Amino acid sequence: MKSKQIIALGLMALLATIIYYSISSGESPEEYAATILKEREEKNLFLKNDNASPFNIDSTIKFTALNYFAPELKYKVSANLIPIKSKKVVVLPTSDGIEKKYLEYAYAEFKLEGKENKLLILEVMDAGPYRGTLFLAFADETSADETYGAGRYVDLKKTPGATTILIDFNKAYNPYCAYSDGFTCPFPPKENVLPIAIKAGEKKYHN
Repeated sequence: MKSKQIIALGLMALLATIIYYSISSGESPEEYAATILKEREEKNLFLKNDNASPFNIDSTIKFTALNYFAPELKYKVSANLIPIKSKKVVVLPTSDGIEKKYLEYAYAEFKLEGKENKLLILEVMDAGPYRGTLFLAFADETSADETYGAGRYVDLKKTPGATTILIDFNKAYNPYCAYSDGFTCPFPPKENVLPIAIKAGEKKYHN
């Protein structure tokens, strides 16, 4: 093999490494998994002990540790943001039949499990501290089987002017209505029912 070819292959390998660690924030798979597991432990403690926990608000439900898929870096994806020029109000049905309004924000496009996927990101319209924050609810082929049937949520960070957004499905979580009927939870928009299995994040809750 010629020296120029060897150099080119080396540069390609270096570029792939840089891209991988830029997406994973420089963490190794082991370090990343440890961070996710620590966050899950902290959430279990909150749900067990905090007065704001749905398990303490509704004393009829008993808390046991939440169920999760094992953390995998491939489910931490950098998605391209596709702007929506003429943004419309989206009305989502909820678990208690009361509709909830959001504003279209952008589409997030990414490749996962060998398929091109697209999710609609919404913006909270309600007055209050969460106004203007992003809302992402999705369902996938695990829904109603391994995961909560009405979909899961992922928290997103809004960065003005950004052309990409990080979606970490390892942090996908159940809405409170997955634990108790006393809470209102919006369902995912029809655009956000993915044709793949997202085996990441929180599973069904079992009493």
